[in-house]
Amino acid sequence: MQSIESTALEPTRSELAGLTMGQKIARYIPVYGLVILTVALILLFSILLPGTFPTLLNLRSIVSDKAIIALLSLAAMIPMASGRIDLTVGYGIVLWHILAISLQTMFGVPWPIAVVIVLALGAFTGFLNGLLVEVARIDSFIATLGTGTILYALALWHTGGRQVVGVLPEGFYALNGTMVFGLPITGFYVIAIAVALWVILEYLPIGRYVYAIGANPKAAALNGIPVRRFVIGAFVSSGTLAALAGVLLASKLRIGQASVGLEYLLPALVGAFLGSTTIKPGRVNVWGTMTGVIILAVGISGIQQIGGSFFVEPLFNGVTLLVAIGIAGYAQRKRGAAGKAAAPGLPVKIQKN
Repeated sequence: MQSIESTALEPTRSELAGLTMGQKIARYIPVYGLVILTVALILLFSILLPGTFPTLLNLRSIVSDKAIIALLSLAAMIPMASGRIDLTVGYGIVLWHILAISLQTMFGVPWPIAVVIVLALGAFTGFLNGLLVEVARIDSFIATLGTGTILYALALWHTGGRQVVGVLPEGFYALNGTMVFGLPITGFYVIAIAVALWVILEYLPIGRYVYAIGANPKAAALNGIPVRRFVIGAFVSSGTLAALAGVLLASKLRIGQASVGLEYLLPALVGAFLGSTTIKPGRVNVWGTMTGVIILAVGISGIQQIGGSFFVEPLFNGVTLLVAIGIAGYAQRKRGAAGKAAAPGLPVKIQKN
C-alpha cells in the first residue's frame, strides 16, 4: 500500500522557454530555496560567530554529531522514493547498536563478524517490512511502526534496562574514530553512500523504476515493473543502511543502552522529508536529503553557540520542516496556476478507468 506520493515539480525546459530571466529566477527560487537558506545561515552565523562557527573544530563537531542522522535520513529516503515510509530506521538503531556491542562482549564474536550479523539482521528486518507492506497489504506507516516497536522491546528485553559495556577491539573503535584529512571518517561514509544512491536513483533503470512506483504504482505495474520486488528491495536497503548506522553509533558511544537511539527518529525523518522540498521538489532525492540534514546541523549548531537552550533542536527541526513544506506547496500551487493560465478555455477530459 502506498503511504506517500512521489512526483517531481522541478521546472521543465518547455516551461522555462518563454520566461524572462527574472521569471526564471522566481521559478527556481522555490526549487533551490532550501539550498539558498542553508548558504544564508552559514554566512549569517559566520559573521555573528567568527571565532567559533567558521572553524575546522566546529565542522568536525557537526560531521561527528550528524553523520548518523544523515545515514538514517538516506535510509528513510529509499522507501520514500517508492511511496512508502519506514519508521524502523529510528527504532532499529536502538537494537542494532546494542547488538553490535553485546555480540562482542557477551558472546565473544569477532568484530567483523558481529558487524556482518547486525547488517544481515537489518536487511532481514527490512525484508519483513516489505512483506508486511506488499504481501499482507498493511500501510507502511503502521507496519513499520509495529516492527520498530517490537525491535525496541527486544532491545529493552536484551539489556534488562542496563547498559552493555565492555572492552572492544581497536579495529571496531576505528570504524567511527578514524580521522581523514582532519575530519571524522563517518563523513566520508556518508558522502560515498550518498553518491552511490544518487547514481542508482538518477542514472540507472532501477532508480527510474522506484520513482515510477512512487508516482503511480498501478501504472508502473501495467508497464511491466515488478512493484512488489522493488518495494521489498527498497525496505531491505533501508534496513541495511539503518543497521550500518547502528554499528557506527556503537563504535562512537562504546556502550549500548536502550535509552539511546530514539532521539534520531525525528531528525532523520525531517531530513528525508526536507529532501522532497528542494532540488527536485515533490520527489525525495539524495542531494535534497543531504541539504535537509545540513541545514538542520548548521542551524542548530549556530543557535546553540549563540546561547540557545536545550529545546532549540526539536523546535528548529519542526519549524524548518513546516517552512520547507510551505515553500514546496507554494511552488506546486504556482505551477498549477501557471498551467491553467497557459491553456484557458480548454475542455477537461475525464478518463474512465
